[in-house]
Amino acid sequence: MFVDTFKALSDPIRREILQILKNNRMSAGEIAGHFNLTNATISYHLSLLKKAGLIFESKEKNYIFYELNISVLEEIMIWFSELRGEKSEN
Repeated sequence: MFVDTFKALSDPIRREILQILKNNRMSAGEIAGHFNLTNATISYHLSLLKKAGLIFESKEKNYIFYELNISVLEEIMIWFSELRGEKSEN
C-alpha cells in the first residue's frame, strides 16, 4: 500500500523538499534554489514524490507549482498510530 510512499520518504533530499513545501506551493525552480543540484535531479525527485502521491502539481500559465498532498500524509500518520495501538479519531 505504501511502497512508493516509503521509497520516496527514504531519501533525505525528498524529505527536505517536503519540508520546503510545508508552508506554501512552489515552482520547480524555486525548489531547486534550495539545493546545489541540477534541474534534472530536482525533476527526478519531484517525479518520485508525485508518483507516491505526496505532492501534486497545478499548472498556471507557463509554470507548474508543487504542493503537499496532506491527505496521503494523514493516511500515513493514521497507519502509524494504529501500528502503535492508538485508536483513530475517524
